[in-house]
Amino acid sequence: MKREIMITLDGSTTIHLPDWDEQYHSKNGAIQEAYHVFIKAGFEQFPQENISILEIGFGTGLNSFITFLEAEKANKTIDYVGVEAYPVEDGEIEKLNYISELKAENNQEIFTKMHVVSWDEKQAVSNDFSITKRKQFFHEIEDVNQFDLIYFDAFGAKNQPELWTEEIFSKMFTAIKQNGILVTYSAKGSVRRAMQAVGFIVERLPGPPGKREMLRATKN
Repeated sequence: MKREIMITLDGSTTIHLPDWDEQYHSKNGAIQEAYHVFIKAGFEQFPQENISILEIGFGTGLNSFITFLEAEKANKTIDYVGVEAYPVEDGEIEKLNYISELKAENNQEIFTKMHVVSWDEKQAVSNDFSITKRKQFFHEIEDVNQFDLIYFDAFGAKNQPELWTEEIFSKMFTAIKQNGILVTYSAKGSVRRAMQAVGFIVERLPGPPGKREMLRATKN
């Protein structure tokens, strides 16, 4: 499948799949979307010092890198697990402009490390941030009561509806701790109903630029 580097409306890059008319991040602003959906609606909801996070769709590493930057500011310790069945190529990573757009030149080594560390093995990228990249299909996830927070950042349901089913969200519900939350950019009614069917309490929130709404689900 053809893949292209695209500049989104906030100046940050993403990977575009023209055959699907799909991007790894919003074409209305990759960095803006990451902060709005995953940091503000997710990460910032946890006051505790230690947070365990599961990312569904590690992709470009943007969400993990921004989480690192915000955790460093807030003096939090992060145990991060990113699941990705089809890792992004090294050549594509080199073309992404997240370091310059985030003015994070001092942390270039961290971003690089997130991508070069071995798969399926927990690695420390700093004193307070460990990452485990798992090369795995989402339906293979078997974690139980493991995570405070889930970033659900799979490709959209129009192209991969099998990733937005009750089966997948049941695995998310099992993987997350009591009072944990899942955040996603999607606001589709079918997605909301699938989450509710497996036990999540779901709320609609204002969406990032270009989207009216997003969803946040809580395991009570």
